[in-house]
Amino acid sequence: MGRTVTDAREAASELSAAIDAAKSVVFFGGAGVSTASGIPDFRSEDGLYHQHFKYPPEEMLSHHFYVSHTEEFYDFYRTRMIALDAKPNQAHYKLAELERAGKLTAVITQNIDGLHQMAGSKNVLELHGSVHRNICQRCGSVQSAEWIMGATGVPRCPECGGPIKPDVVLYEESLDEHVLMASVEAIAAADLLIIGGTSLVVYPAAGLVNYFEGSRLVIVNKQPTPQDARADLVCACDIAAAFDF
Repeated sequence: MGRTVTDAREAASELSAAIDAAKSVVFFGGAGVSTASGIPDFRSEDGLYHQHFKYPPEEMLSHHFYVSHTEEFYDFYRTRMIALDAKPNQAHYKLAELERAGKLTAVITQNIDGLHQMAGSKNVLELHGSVHRNICQRCGSVQSAEWIMGATGVPRCPECGGPIKPDVVLYEESLDEHVLMASVEAIAAADLLIIGGTSLVVYPAAGLVNYFEGSRLVIVNKQPTPQDARADLVCACDIAAAFDF
């Protein structure tokens, strides 16, 4: 087991040094990356799973709920899943900067908010899809998150009238095989893997860590994860502050 640091300034210094020493860096992140941008996560004390709704959030974000309660699904999706006012934070911007510098080869994210791309990252592998793509199940046309927010009730395709489904992976659905394989390849080729803002309990995404064979593993997460004992460095602090270097 490596070192654990809780001071954000020390974490930033250690993280910067680890990146400087690496040749190929991959970042694998979850909901905690976006909490500093005002988007709530799922499992923390203030997360969605601890709030009270008519149905459990896990059910409202399931494939069967989308099919059988489509209007209620869209009510939840619009109010809780789309955050058009959110802006990237320091972690997003630093990762984009590291990619431009040739250090970072890929961002693998479980988030669906598009903030990595907004910050300037190009090679973003979205394991769970994106709210910014909403696809007609009949003709394949793609509508934006802004269009979804402007529609009322159950949205219908403006091209053909077909049903629209968000391009996000719901419970009971499989991850995109091409995105999954690209993530495996990126992690396997990295010599430094930084895991940030994720509890590492949601599979199959959490299992991606097992493909890492590089020299250093760094975890940046306020709460402990099942992989902490394996990490060379654990930064138990705010992720935006840890990337402030």
